[in-house]
Amino acid sequence: MEAARRHFLAQAARLAALAATGAVGSVRATADQPNAAYPFTLGVASGSPLPDAVVIWTRILFDPLNAAAMPPLAYAVRWEMAEDEGFRRIVARGTASAVPALAHSVHVDVTGLAPDRWYWYRFLLGEAVSAVGRTRTAPAPDTMPGRLKLAVASCQHWEFGSYAAHRHIAAAAPDLVAFLGDYIYEWGPYQLHHPLAAMRTAESFTLAEYRARYAQYKTDPDLQAAHVAAPWIVTWDDHEVANDYANDHDERLDPHFAERRAAPYQAFYEHMPLRLPAPPTAPPGGFGQLRMYQRYDWGRLARFHVLDDRQYRAYPACLPPGRGGSSSVYLRDCPALRDPSRTMLGAQQQAWLEQGLQSSRARWNVLAQQTLMAQNSQVPLHTEQDGRFWTDGWDGYPMARQRLYDALRASHAANPVVLSGDVHSFFAAELRRHPLRPVSAANPILATEFCGTSVTSPSRPQARTAQYVAMNPELKFGRSDKRGYMLLTLTPDDCTVLFQALDDVHDPASGVATLARFRVANGKPGLTPG
Repeated sequence: MEAARRHFLAQAARLAALAATGAVGSVRATADQPNAAYPFTLGVASGSPLPDAVVIWTRILFDPLNAAAMPPLAYAVRWEMAEDEGFRRIVARGTASAVPALAHSVHVDVTGLAPDRWYWYRFLLGEAVSAVGRTRTAPAPDTMPGRLKLAVASCQHWEFGSYAAHRHIAAAAPDLVAFLGDYIYEWGPYQLHHPLAAMRTAESFTLAEYRARYAQYKTDPDLQAAHVAAPWIVTWDDHEVANDYANDHDERLDPHFAERRAAPYQAFYEHMPLRLPAPPTAPPGGFGQLRMYQRYDWGRLARFHVLDDRQYRAYPACLPPGRGGSSSVYLRDCPALRDPSRTMLGAQQQAWLEQGLQSSRARWNVLAQQTLMAQNSQVPLHTEQDGRFWTDGWDGYPMARQRLYDALRASHAANPVVLSGDVHSFFAAELRRHPLRPVSAANPILATEFCGTSVTSPSRPQARTAQYVAMNPELKFGRSDKRGYMLLTLTPDDCTVLFQALDDVHDPASGVATLARFRVANGKPGLTPG
């Protein structure tokens, strides 16, 4: 079985690389495009796994940088799901329509599958055959799996390096990948290779421009390999839309931003293997909002509470007049930070989270969300009234964070673990309601947080991050000088976390090394040795 898995992963990486260049099937004709290039240039993906179902995805696009060349036709795309890589034991097949209104994307929710097993899938158009993807279903609800291997990534700006992290994620053969936001960035030149230097140009505003940005990113062979290796669960952050946006406000305070936001929301859906509670219709008007918060159970081993802290949050506090976005403010100068009405998740999502925690029977409760939750003052803290805080993260919504902490404690949900991204740094933290007070029965560690660095996006100098760790008692480890991802292994007894750091983010062949290793023991919140 292990040899077969290694063989599949090697094949998946090879096929993904060929697909990215158009070499796979490039000489094959399709029924509607007799002289067309290979139609599956953006690869395939799967996600949103349930015990009996999984979503599989592709997009028909012959020229990744010229979607306008696509004819305004619907394509009948065939799909197959099999118990083996050779497709000798096909368990489901069908035909899906790839329509222009959804960028010729295909989402198939394949149901009737057996729990806790691997499957292989592919798409066909005319004589062209896609790369083969590998996916799996979640375990049955009342079972206790022995192990779950989870890769966690975020923040993959095309302009700042290669996607070597995804090559290593694929090689690690995880059961599941969690992507925590900034899958694309809204600006940069449209080109098929990662540039040697960043160039701020061509910001996306229209649906066509956001679609083109996703197409560009999805040509990367290493990203395609990570998608074909395992199912993904996803959420978004700001750069899928615009830097530091909050709800329906952007940095420019554009009065038409809500209309702009609908375009990237639609593009996100079109490019992700995402199951929505109520799939939207194509324009007009179907994508003004998307319910992104989702819940996934991995038997009795883990419950994933996947959050959306962008769409419903209050506007940032204490900004200069005429400007949106984020800033850094002193707590004593910004009373609005203590306003209990300010929200990060919105009332409906908060209630949903509380219910999910209270009803959870899982050994591990994993909050998969966008940004660092631990308090991270930029200046020394002497009292609870001190501190200078960045307003775009949870530090900008301290009362909302307290509500979340209170919900964690009241729910008695087992072993809360918070997974974070956004800040382009590795952090390990022990979360408690009053960070400056000692751990006690009245002020217990409520959850352990692991924040992953970026796939490519740059960060601050390590010397500054070391100062943050020294000044903030919740932070136990911090590194901002490395790019990479996190690799978690959950068992009934413990959660082991590896911070995986690339040798050189600019080198597509970069090696990777474990920068730090942490363990959380069942029933013992906080970091333990080993």
